[in-house]
Amino acid sequence: MSTATGANGAEPVVDYAEVIRTYDPVMGLEVHVELNTATKMFCGCATGFGAEPNTQVCPVCLGLPGALPVVNAAAVDSAIRIGLALNCEIATWCRFARKNYFYPDMPKNFQTSQYDEPIAFEGYLDVELADGSTFRVDIERAHMEEDTGKSLHIGGATGRIHGADHSLVDYNRAGIPLVEIVTKPLVGAGDRAPEVAKAYVAALRDLLKALKVSDVRMEQGSLRCDANVSLRAKTEDPLTQNDVPLGTRTETKNVNSLRSVERAVRYEMTRHAAVLNSGASILQETRHWHEDTGVTTSGRVKSDADDYRYFPEPDLVPVAPTRERVEELRATMPEPPDERRRRLQNDWGYSDMEMRDVMNAGAVILIEESVAAGATPAGARKWWLGELARRASAEGRDLADFGVTPDDVAELDTMVVSGRLNDSMARQVLDAVLAGEGSPLAVADARGLMLVSDDGALSIAVDAVIAANPEVADKVRDGKLQAAGALIGQVMKEMKGQADAAKIRELILARLGSS
Repeated sequence: MSTATGANGAEPVVDYAEVIRTYDPVMGLEVHVELNTATKMFCGCATGFGAEPNTQVCPVCLGLPGALPVVNAAAVDSAIRIGLALNCEIATWCRFARKNYFYPDMPKNFQTSQYDEPIAFEGYLDVELADGSTFRVDIERAHMEEDTGKSLHIGGATGRIHGADHSLVDYNRAGIPLVEIVTKPLVGAGDRAPEVAKAYVAALRDLLKALKVSDVRMEQGSLRCDANVSLRAKTEDPLTQNDVPLGTRTETKNVNSLRSVERAVRYEMTRHAAVLNSGASILQETRHWHEDTGVTTSGRVKSDADDYRYFPEPDLVPVAPTRERVEELRATMPEPPDERRRRLQNDWGYSDMEMRDVMNAGAVILIEESVAAGATPAGARKWWLGELARRASAEGRDLADFGVTPDDVAELDTMVVSGRLNDSMARQVLDAVLAGEGSPLAVADARGLMLVSDDGALSIAVDAVIAANPEVADKVRDGKLQAAGALIGQVMKEMKGQADAAKIRELILARLGSS
């Protein structure tokens, strides 16, 4: 089996096809969801993103002596609704625990979390893959906890602590409510393991957005995935595969885009295989994902539960949701994801293949919100899956994090449908929106972009182009209508692109007696 040393001094890797022939991948995905409550998990501090550092803090979330926490009831309700959406059982009684470990951005030197008594457990989520098949992801638990602060490393080239001159800590995020959703070991995905990981996080993001419990902005860290990966030897008989013990896992922390989830799982599989093929053992550790180079690097040796010295939080009473409250929350649940997809497909008039393309691009919510803002279903699909998807792919970014909003797409599509812009002009406007020049309408107004609808002005340009190209005109008169394309292009050039090509074609054919 061939092993290659990665670029830029990266660790050796094995060709992916060879990995699959020899090993069976097993994954475990831990997704952290920041809830969109108005206040933090255990205090009354605000949770707004982007505030000046250390302006949304108090003695409780700073862990000052004598400050006592109080559980955020809205966060508990959101956690229960998440559990219900994931087909989980909801605990009738559960407690918070102290998870003890030191980070500079942990002001209390422990995290208030849930350990052996989560609010929700034993669930599942059925995930649709690119070919329309379904993979069931079993959920072990969904538990409540608080987020940490954020360290900023200043002066280095990478933004990490190595090479930095100094570090700053912003505690605004410390104490923001989190729900951590933990899967059971995912087996049986085989060569599709990276695809399954991406599809699961995408489906989870859409579900959480529909629940309205989080803004799920991965680029802002309100949805983050820790991807655990291990390999075990593949058996000749598939029926005995699950009898093979699981391999040692690594955990790639805080992966913050769908594309990166897929790439990180794939990379770790190839890296693990190279280590195992060399006769060495996998070190159980956390890893950092590097989007620019597409590799992971070692973080710290992974702690087990015993190392965290969990014990019940003495300052918080247990959480004991009544069955009546759980049923009240169940009544607020949105329609199931598969029913919602079928309804949207019917409303939009998409074919099965078109809807599958929308799902694979992670654009269901983007198109739904664009249509709600006034775009046509066809136009919303054209822009999100065409021009924007192409640009996002070229830049290695997710559509949802690309900087164009559903309102922008609706505004752009409205100008095209109304006849103000053609597609070429609309792409110019899109370039300017991405460059930060303003909304589509503001850009079009500032640049004076508007299709010429005056038949007189178009007729003058058409007559001039026909007169300047008599040989091409004769071909059109002889019935070679494809030759009209050259004339249309010349007229568009004369009109500086601000004309309707279909209208120009109509005028040319009428002039040349070929209509």
